[in-house]
This record gives sequence, C-alpha cells and structure tokens, in this order.
Amino acid sequence: MPADHAPAPAARPRSILITGCSSGIGAHAALTLRGRGWQVFAACRKEEDCQRLRMEGFHSPRLDYTDPASIEAALAEVLEATGGTLDALFNNGAIALPGAVEDLPTDGLRAIFETNLFGWHELTRRAIPVMRRQGHGHIVNCSSVLGLVGAKWRGAYTATKFAIEGLTEVLRLEMASANIQVALIEPGPVTSKLRQNSIPHFERWIDWRASPRADEYSQILHRLYESRGPDRWELPPAAVTERLLQILESPRPAARYYVTAPTHAVGWMRRLLPGRAVEWVVGRA
Repeated sequence: MPADHAPAPAARPRSILITGCSSGIGAHAALTLRGRGWQVFAACRKEEDCQRLRMEGFHSPRLDYTDPASIEAALAEVLEATGGTLDALFNNGAIALPGAVEDLPTDGLRAIFETNLFGWHELTRRAIPVMRRQGHGHIVNCSSVLGLVGAKWRGAYTATKFAIEGLTEVLRLEMASANIQVALIEPGPVTSKLRQNSIPHFERWIDWRASPRADEYSQILHRLYESRGPDRWELPPAAVTERLLQILESPRPAARYYVTAPTHAVGWMRRLLPGRAVEWVVGRA
C-alpha cells in the first residue's frame, strides 16, 4: 500500500491508575472504566488481590502507600505499559482507625497519615511530571463527608480527610496553568469494606479497656464487629464512579463532587448555619 494511503494509527486508549481496587469504590471504578475502553491500572496493597485482578484481565500493580519503593515501581509499570503516558490518577485507597482522640497514640495517627495523605502525595508528585510532559491530565482524590465536618470516634480518619481537602485545593490552584485538572470526590456512606478493614488498626492502636470512656466504646464495638446491614442513606460504589466519570469527561471539572444525601446536607449546613448549630446536628448523628 502506498505510504500516502497507509491507515492512520489506532488511537491510544486513555489510561488511568486507580488505587484501592481490592473491593468497593476502587473495584467498581476499575471495572466500569475498563468497560468504557480505558486502559485501567487497578492497584492494590496486597499482592494476592493484585493476582486475583490479573486473573480477571486487569493490569494490577502492587502499590502500598506506606512503601515509597512500591509507589515508584507501580508507576514505572504503568508507564512501561502505556509508553510513558498517564491520563488520569484516582487516589482512593485509604484506611480508618476508629477511637476517641484522647485514646489515639501519636504513632497510630502517624500510621494513618502515611496511608491516607503522605502516600497519596508521593504518588501524585511522581505522576505530575508525566502529565506535564504530555500537556494534560486529571488527578482525582477521594475524600469524604468527614473532610467537611468532624464526627465523634473518627478523629484520625477525619484529620486525614481534612488534610487531603486542603492539599487538593492548593494543588488545584497550582496545576491550573499546566492543564492538569484536580478535583475532589466527597462520598458519605458508600458500601465498602472500610469498616471491616479498620478492625486490625483498632485492635493494634486503641486500648479501649483502659480508656476513661471504656463504657462508651460499646457503640464502636457494635459497628465494628456486628453485621448490621447497610447504613441509613448508604449508596453503592456506582454512585462514586458516576462522579468520577463526570470529572474525567470534563475539560474543566468543578472542585468538589458530593455523593450521598448526608454529604449534600453537610455541605449545605456548613454554608448556611452557624458553627454551633452544625455541632449540634453532627453531635446527634
């Protein structure tokens, strides 16, 4: 065939690296985006989860936010597969550590920040030069309704989400001139294994029997160890994926995307009600 009649090269599929894909939000997002033609890199912390996803046909690099070497290796694996490009990053993997703030050892707080903030920052910093070179990109961080308002017994998780909110706000401002779009998704109650996965962290760090509030811990113990079915207002992970798709398909996404009625309600309260009124509502939840 003459050169001037050679077929045009096939368009490269858009690529996305998603963390926390062993279940819940990450798993659903990975499956949905793959179905829409994206080249999905579904990262997990545990190698056995990665192996399972590879059996399902996914690229699945192992990525542990507390291990900088695994972050570097995971991104290198992505770039080798894509020829050096990455269109989107969805920071989603996180852990929780329930317990009263007065019972929370500083090392425990430091551990949750390693996963929920510092690891996200490390991966994001490594992805930004790739997006700068190609002239575009989307960075999406999965926050929480607890990034908007605090809740009793959730001080450690709330602290990390407040921190990621601030870091993401500044990153969004700074990346605007580089055509790198940055946005937050803020879910409320969404079906996941976050609660079950928090049990080992609770048992490691919280000596609740020695706490002056030991008799109050029954409400945490019930939530952690008893299967109670869906929470009130709980939505499936598809609700988060819907917001993720909105962001990825937008050349100029908004700063925040709420998911679930509680998040919309809290956002409304923070704008319209005095601080004491918000405390009263949240304290009764």
